Amino acid sequence: MSDYRTPASKVRGLGASGHGASHWISHRITAIALFFLAPVFVWMLAMSGAPDPLATRAFLASPAGAIVTLLTLTAGLAHMRTGMLEVIEDYIHKPFTRTLLVLGNTFIAAGLWLITAFALLKLAL
Repeated sequence: MSDYRTPASKVRGLGASGHGASHWISHRITAIALFFLAPVFVWMLAMSGAPDPLATRAFLASPAGAIVTLLTLTAGLAHMRTGMLEVIEDYIHKPFTRTLLVLGNTFIAAGLWLITAFALLKLAL
């Protein structure tokens, strides 16, 4: 008997923790978004004359540049957060340490997003 799930969890199709499918789906969606957004972002940035600080500032201040940058940033940070969350939940066994790391992971991802979104808005407006 190698399956320790309850009959109800077997019917619902949930994993051992009950939320594995949603994490897997969100990680794949952000990976697919990055697959399309990252090359577009790099190409647009390269075509803007990126080594020049004024050209980079103009690119980030343009509506298309700001939108693509914000979308790429959002997908990247969400992908980073869900990936690290899985690593923390799978390999950290002490509840207090796991809670601290999950909170730190969330606050770092949210903080990075807020800082860069604020910088983009400041450049764009």
